[in-house]
Amino acid sequence: MSELPSSAKDFIIYMEAIKGNSKKTAQAYSYDLTLFFKYMKIKKNVVKENTDFKDIRIDDIDNYFLSTIGLNDLYSFISYSATERNNSNYARARKVACLRSFFKYIHSKLKIIDKNPAIELEPPKITNKQPVYLTLDDSKSLLKNIKGVNMKRDYAIFTLFLNCGLRLSELVSIDIDSIIGDTLKVVGKGNKERVVYLNSACINAINEYLQVRDNSGISADDKKALFISRNKRRISPRTVQVIVKKYIKAAGLDDKKYSTHKLRHTAATLMYKHGNVDIRALQQILGHKSVATTQIYTHIDDERLRQAIKSNPLSNE
Repeated sequence: MSELPSSAKDFIIYMEAIKGNSKKTAQAYSYDLTLFFKYMKIKKNVVKENTDFKDIRIDDIDNYFLSTIGLNDLYSFISYSATERNNSNYARARKVACLRSFFKYIHSKLKIIDKNPAIELEPPKITNKQPVYLTLDDSKSLLKNIKGVNMKRDYAIFTLFLNCGLRLSELVSIDIDSIIGDTLKVVGKGNKERVVYLNSACINAINEYLQVRDNSGISADDKKALFISRNKRRISPRTVQVIVKKYIKAAGLDDKKYSTHKLRHTAATLMYKHGNVDIRALQQILGHKSVATTQIYTHIDDERLRQAIKSNPLSNE
């Protein structure tokens, strides 16, 4: 962020402090804007020919330079991202979202440009993919294969993933005092807090883990953390990813196909297919901002569609 022009720095601070975006989103936007400004300097011929991309300064970009950027420049950058950077539709869609937010901010908040060139900037079309998930039998097999020194901890991790549909970031940030009775407070995307209700499997798994959780040697900063690594620190996202891959492989499943996020998909799928959970309730459980995101789970159960057709009172006429 240090190399960004002041307007972009102000924007990143605004997105975090006022709009409540996560640090991960802020970092992604910082990267996108850095790439964008460097590309713009090349496109507008304000750097010497053959200048190495990484050596292009952007902290000197002023309001006049920003005012010269038009819609065609924005589309040119998105095209460059696809052809030269091999960005997927998802990556380009994020860049579009970043640019639209940035130019809206400097136009309506900072008022340093008279016209917002990004108003008509359209994102690439993204095809909704069917979620990848474990079957009920695969999920049971996975839980049965959890063994070893940290079995209680790892079993609790998998039980929360498979029953509650937590994000990886939400799981590693759980504090012991955020669990009260059958409720768990988690901080999701955009630092939004929500309450997750725990079933008996989760409560039992957590209680059994807490009975063997060794409090000795844990740093003062991490004493509240529910899940602790062998180094006596709050468990890291990377460590959880390694643990998940290990047990997926041990269960005879494809460790390249399944990940922590696929366990979240599995929880949502199992709730929808076997628990008859309403789509709005599922949205709240998963912490989705829009029900449109949750909608992907309504397209996974062909058998339910068959039964719906068969249940038509005219089906036997």
